[in-house]
Amino acid sequence: MIAMEQTVKCVVWDLDDTIWDGVVLEQDAPVPKADALRALDVLDRRGILHAVASRGEYEPAAAHLRMHGIEELFCAVDVGWGPKSEAVRRIAETLNLGLDTIAFVDNDPVERAEVSEALPPVRCYPAEQIASFPDLPELTPPAVTEEARQRRSLYRAERIRQVSEQEFHGSNSEFLASLELVMTVRRAAEDDLERAHELTVRSHQLNTTGRTFGIDELRRLCASDDHEVLVASLGDRFGGYGTIGLAVSEIRGDDSVLQLLLMSCRVMSRGVGTALIRHVVERARAHGRRALAEFVPTDVNRVMLVTLRFAGFDVVDPSPDRILLLCNEFSSTAAPNADHVAVLSGDVAP
Repeated sequence: MIAMEQTVKCVVWDLDDTIWDGVVLEQDAPVPKADALRALDVLDRRGILHAVASRGEYEPAAAHLRMHGIEELFCAVDVGWGPKSEAVRRIAETLNLGLDTIAFVDNDPVERAEVSEALPPVRCYPAEQIASFPDLPELTPPAVTEEARQRRSLYRAERIRQVSEQEFHGSNSEFLASLELVMTVRRAAEDDLERAHELTVRSHQLNTTGRTFGIDELRRLCASDDHEVLVASLGDRFGGYGTIGLAVSEIRGDDSVLQLLLMSCRVMSRGVGTALIRHVVERARAHGRRALAEFVPTDVNRVMLVTLRFAGFDVVDPSPDRILLLCNEFSSTAAPNADHVAVLSGDVAP
C-alpha cells in the first residue's frame, strides 16, 4: 500500500483511448475527451504538471496535441514503443521529481500493471477515473500559490534553457552573460510563506545553517522588528525560475546577523548565491550595521562556507557547532558569475 500523504506533482498521461477515444496512427482523428480537458485545466491551475508517456510515433502524437491546442499543457512528451515504466522514469528524471510524486493514467490495465510493478511509488489510475481527478485529495494541494500557478511555464522555460545551453558555442561564463540574469529581492509577504517553507525543507547543499522554518514561524519572523525575511526570485531571457532564495537575518543592536541563507539547487551554477549575499550585506550597511553570518556545518553544505568566504566574510568565532563570520569588505574576487546577475530590490527602502 502506497502512502498518500505526498501530493502528486505530475500526472503522466497515456494518449490513445485515454486523453482521446481512438488511435492517432490508425487515422481515427480522435478528439480530446471533455473530462480529460477539464482535469488538465484544473490540475494545471493548481500547479500540478502534466506529461505524456504513450505508445506510437512522436511527431504524429505531438502534431495531434498541437492541433487541439493542448501541447503547451505538457512539460514532457515521451512517445515510443518501449515500456511505459521507462518513459515514466525518464520523465521523473527530466522534471527532477521523485517517483512518489508521480501519477500515471492509462486505459490499459496491462500497462498500469507494468508501471506499478516496475515503479511501486508511482500511483496508477484507470482512464475511467479521469472525471474524478479534480476531487481527489492527492491531486488537491493544501495551498495554491502564485508560483504554483506558474509552475508549468517555469518548467517549460527550463527545458528551452537547457537546450540552448547544450547548443551554445562558447565558455560557461559567456553563456551566463548571454542569459541576462535578473534577481529580484523583496521582503517576504504572506503569499511567499508556503514557498519559503518548502525551500527550507528541500534545500540542503545550499543552506548555510540547515535550519528549517514552519509557515507559522516564518510569519512570526516577518512581523518581528528584530528580524528581516527576504525572498529572491530569478529570471532571464528565457523566462522565470520562480522563487529560488531565502535569507533570514536577526537584528542585534548594531549587527545584522544572517541566520539562514539558502538557494535552490536548480540555480547552483548561476552564481546567484554570491549576488544575494552581496545584497544582504549592502542592506545591512545601508542601516549602519555590521554584516555577520552564522554557518552550521553539515555533511553537504560546505560549498556555502566557501561562498561566504569568497564574498569577503572572515571567521570571528570558529566554534565547531556554529561558526560566526564577519564581512569586512566585499571581495572583488567573489565567486565568478556573480557579476552576471543584476539584482533589483522589491522594497521601497533598502
